[in-house]
Amino acid sequence: MVDAGASSGLAAGVSNLADRAPVAGFLNTDWNPRDLPAGVSTRNVVLRTADGAATSGALYDPGNSRTVVCVMHPREFMACHYAIPDITGAGFAAWSQSPRSVGNDLRLEHETALFDVAAGVNFLKGQGYERIILLGNSGGASLYTFYIQQSLLDGAARIDKTPAGRKTGLCDLEMPPVDGLILMAPHPGQGALLMGCIDPSITDEHDALSVDSALDPFNPANGFVEPPATSHYPPEFVEIYRAAQRARIARLDDTARAMIATRREAKGGISLDSRKLAGHTPVLTVWRTDADLRCFDLSIDPSDRKVGTLWGRNPFNSNYGAVGFARFCTPESWLSTWSGLSSNAALGKTAPSVSIPSLVIEYTGDASTFPGTIRGIVELLATDDKTHLRIRGDHHGRALSRDEEPGRYAAGRAIAAWLSDRFDR
Repeated sequence: MVDAGASSGLAAGVSNLADRAPVAGFLNTDWNPRDLPAGVSTRNVVLRTADGAATSGALYDPGNSRTVVCVMHPREFMACHYAIPDITGAGFAAWSQSPRSVGNDLRLEHETALFDVAAGVNFLKGQGYERIILLGNSGGASLYTFYIQQSLLDGAARIDKTPAGRKTGLCDLEMPPVDGLILMAPHPGQGALLMGCIDPSITDEHDALSVDSALDPFNPANGFVEPPATSHYPPEFVEIYRAAQRARIARLDDTARAMIATRREAKGGISLDSRKLAGHTPVLTVWRTDADLRCFDLSIDPSDRKVGTLWGRNPFNSNYGAVGFARFCTPESWLSTWSGLSSNAALGKTAPSVSIPSLVIEYTGDASTFPGTIRGIVELLATDDKTHLRIRGDHHGRALSRDEEPGRYAAGRAIAAWLSDRFDR
């Protein structure tokens, strides 16, 4: 499903973006939409950032393009992103960049990640590309809008210190402005995402099984029903639960700042104990971060999603298991990336700086970013040229049922058409 009229301020002439040049049939074996079109070259590049770190990328070139679309996530590998064949098939170059720490957010600070983005943008400028479009998918949305916000400021006006108090160095970073923005299944920021899915019923951060039954999202007395049936949480419980989520984030912020202060105060000490303490980098262990009520009660901000989260259908495995958002991170990383109260990489802070042409693709079966969230992001974008498309698919653009085309195919066609309407190749 595509609904180009889902937001105000839509650009004219794009109501059928996702319907252009449809595939002959999503089960057609004669052409695989995920293959690169014939004639597209691939070049692997290793870059050195302005702060001395290594990052890498892959440049997909259809030949003679002066416009390039960049894809990046702060911690994920995006070289095989499913939109690249559609972008290059439309005659545009594509650049897929990896962060300095792929698959590991233990030390991820978004202010530092901007150095990775800048390295890629500067490289592309040096290759002669005249127009640069940023494609932020999922958590890449908050990274790229953060870059846009900071790139538009004079050096002295940029963020000087991370939420942990470390100098960012952004004032001296060369950050070329960009020309367009595509957001696919965008999160409102990883901290804002976590604010919605962290379990506030834990009573002891050192005991993953501790629980306040009055706040337990899996307590039938609070409205929980075993999947695949939908739960039914009373509005008063939802309100109390969300306030408790915010309170848990605030407590974790306090813990992170106390850990940082202890280490900072030990620096400069001459005793053996002081030197050990100053050299020690503590790590936060944050349990139970997969308990968004919207994933279990489909009546809250309704959509085409099914009961369950990004991590699976079993809420006990995903919420209590070892793998999850922000499970292990330094206090600096917590404050910069995962705190919905402290992180600078939040679209609520950065989207109002976006005045360039923007395309927002919402998947209607997404179980991690919801219709109300997407509407809020679209409204915050400052540009008059904004397009909001609603396409059936899950968070990764996969089909919601066996008898329909994957949403990522329609999204790819929409991106190709939107680019062709606005930018010279």
